[in-house]
Amino acid sequence: MTNCTQESFEFPVVKRRKVEAEFSGGDITSDGGVLLLREADRRLGLLESINRVLHDPRDANRIVHSQLSLLRQRVYGLCLGYEDLNDHQDLRRDPALQTAVNRDTPLGSQATLCRLENRMDRSAMVALHKILVDQFLASYKTPPRKLILDFDATDDRVHGNQEQRFFHGYYDHYCFLPLYVFCGKQLLVSYLRPANIDGAKHAWAILALLVKRLRQVWPKAKLIFRGDSGFCRHKMLDWCDRHDVGYVVGLAKNPRLLGKVAVEREVAADNFKSTGKKVRFFESIRYAAGTWKVQRRVIAKIEHTDKGSNPRFIVTNLKGSSQSLYEGLYCARGEMENRIKEQQLGLFADRTSAHEWWANQFRLLLSSLAYVLMEGIRRLALKGTKLAHAQVTTIRLKLLKIGAVILRNTRRVRFLLSSAYPHQSLFLTVATRLRPT
Repeated sequence: MTNCTQESFEFPVVKRRKVEAEFSGGDITSDGGVLLLREADRRLGLLESINRVLHDPRDANRIVHSQLSLLRQRVYGLCLGYEDLNDHQDLRRDPALQTAVNRDTPLGSQATLCRLENRMDRSAMVALHKILVDQFLASYKTPPRKLILDFDATDDRVHGNQEQRFFHGYYDHYCFLPLYVFCGKQLLVSYLRPANIDGAKHAWAILALLVKRLRQVWPKAKLIFRGDSGFCRHKMLDWCDRHDVGYVVGLAKNPRLLGKVAVEREVAADNFKSTGKKVRFFESIRYAAGTWKVQRRVIAKIEHTDKGSNPRFIVTNLKGSSQSLYEGLYCARGEMENRIKEQQLGLFADRTSAHEWWANQFRLLLSSLAYVLMEGIRRLALKGTKLAHAQVTTIRLKLLKIGAVILRNTRRVRFLLSSAYPHQSLFLTVATRLRPT
């Protein structure tokens, strides 16, 4: 019988040379930089720590894929840009990922990974968050003098009939409402919540747990809670005052607040009218909402532009000039929004398409673990380089997506990385810095 399968392809000539292509190159990968993920994971001890706290109910004598290898496969896959379990039906045969996971045979299938996700429960999620906090603590060689804990919520849009999915009026779609906590660029909490709750729900409890843990290790560190007006709740502010926790939190406008700065707003409007230039200055006032037991310091940003008056308010118990607290401290919380974008756009934290609630919480945390690995590379190996402040998508493109031929025998595995790879020096620097100290 005639074999009609086409094995080679011809393309238009280049300078009188034939251009031919065929699928006979052997073991080749587009993810040669996965070795850096393996080194970062070994340096941090991240996924081994996760594996130790997760219960594996399977019979050890009957399993082919260990829990640790499945965790590595899933998290490394997210770092490499593979967001879906279906991707692993083909990715499981990639020799580069197999090597990174310490295997030389096909990795777990989509069904195997799905079973891993669906056996998670509340206790597993608590244990994983403890590891995230421990990773943060271990990143400091000396006790810090000040730590700023950034709280923020975002929408995680869903399209199916997942458990606990609700319609959110502000975002105008069905979604979850995860809560994130960052300190600088490091992630401490990624907590999935339904959308039919107050945006600050459970934030107080999480803040209390974090403060307790951080003070066990660093009793002298100054802790500051920072958030937008969605987290301005009197019980949280009272708790911070009682426990010597600083705060700088957004405060929504209301007629009483606007009345307290009416004169200043008129002055700003007159100045703009006479100069035609934007006017901005800051005032510190004393204010107590109806639910507050005491008056607190409120900083008002008085601003007038060609679009009219634009006052903004924050409440704080910190000392310092009004302008520096507003512009230097509060406005810096905008950087956290970039970290959330990295999670959702770069590491697929919004891929919560499982039906079960705890499986989706686990998916959110898998994305968080991928972020910790990528941030580990950025923090430990990219300092002082041109990628020192790069987004995770840029790190992936520049350092992980490298073409390589892979040769394996009984003695060694060789990654023959592309000779045309443009960032060879940077790659060697990163690989050297990630070696265990």
